[in-house]
Amino acid sequence: MNTTPTQNAPLAMNAETLIADLATGARQAQRGLAAMPSQQRADALRFVARQLRADSAGIMAANANDLAAAEENGLSGALLDRLRLDNERLEGVASAVESVADLPDPVGEIISESERPNGLRLSRVRVPIGTIGIIYESRPNVTADAASLCIRSGNAALLRGGSEASHSNRAILAAFQQGLEKGGVPAAAVQIVPTQDRAAVGAMLRAAGLIDMIVPRGGKGLVERVQNDARVPVLAHLDGVNHTYVHRAADPQMAQDIALNAKMRRPGICGAMETLLIDAGFGDAKGLVGHLVDAGVELRGDVRVAALDDRVIPAGSDDWDTEYLDAVLSVALVDGMDAALAHIERHSSGHTDAIVTADDAAAECFFTAVDSAIVMHNASSQFADGGEFGLGAEIGIATGRLHARGPVALEGLTTYKWLVRGTGQARP
Repeated sequence: MNTTPTQNAPLAMNAETLIADLATGARQAQRGLAAMPSQQRADALRFVARQLRADSAGIMAANANDLAAAEENGLSGALLDRLRLDNERLEGVASAVESVADLPDPVGEIISESERPNGLRLSRVRVPIGTIGIIYESRPNVTADAASLCIRSGNAALLRGGSEASHSNRAILAAFQQGLEKGGVPAAAVQIVPTQDRAAVGAMLRAAGLIDMIVPRGGKGLVERVQNDARVPVLAHLDGVNHTYVHRAADPQMAQDIALNAKMRRPGICGAMETLLIDAGFGDAKGLVGHLVDAGVELRGDVRVAALDDRVIPAGSDDWDTEYLDAVLSVALVDGMDAALAHIERHSSGHTDAIVTADDAAAECFFTAVDSAIVMHNASSQFADGGEFGLGAEIGIATGRLHARGPVALEGLTTYKWLVRGTGQARP
């Protein structure tokens, strides 16, 4: 089993040397992993799932330590929810690992084939990216989700979790590595950076040639730092300033049900709705606003929304660009589709935006005009999740426009190479 210093131990080397050593070990393990039969990688993940269940008591105890420290440090309710594991959530983590094991393996898939007039036969084939660095905050399930996706797609994973979840992450990693070794996969294929020193993050971002891609998962500050400082390609997961637009043709009951679920099912996840736009022509704006306030949502509204219910707090200019990750929601009345689209274009982070309407033509207009990674019609933004999309666990939701977009699972962790088969051709 891979052994590294504990999170609290002093480092005997500088950050660059530490990351270089970890990444070198990961790269060596990845070469063997990529050459393994697909079935062996899948079976190793099934061993991991069993080990997570077997070690559940220790993982829960480690999580209790993290929760106690987080409460003492005054973390918000939403962040505590992200951090918390219980028996149901831990079973969900193990089940997600098994789901990834059951997914079709993209490695070796032939994307396209052709033959040139000179007889050369060309094919594009999916291959692993290599060593993936994942930098994330608060959510210990990411440790298992990201690692399982990397293993299934033939990649090594170098993880750097947030200090809030350090005990939980180490306990999950220990179970993960034990399961891998039972399946014949080197433990070094999944490693955690054994320090919370921010210098280690900087070293990861500068490790071009050792780390092939960085995936940041966390708040806006983390993602901006990664994008600004990285010398390694970044698969960006920006904050989820997600909108739901209740069109004038929306069914009132559906609008209430979707809006409440999109905000309150789990307010602390990136798929939660943060801004509600209500068409001025919608017939039950007052009822919708009151329903949300009655359910415990703090509404911050524009002047027209505030006039509908005296419990609405006036919105400030920053509210329209805020990912609250809490039971707080910005609400605006808009004068039709064009005004809704203009608001979304100005303020959306490009993650997930939704329309509620019985008018299919309006929905198609919304689909065409909104350039977000995920665009929805008559559905809660809380469905913005790789598992809900049938992808198994996700490594993140990419909000950029290159390589991969939306929930990133196995296919998004591959690239391709060209295979050229000849019969002795020489170029004239």
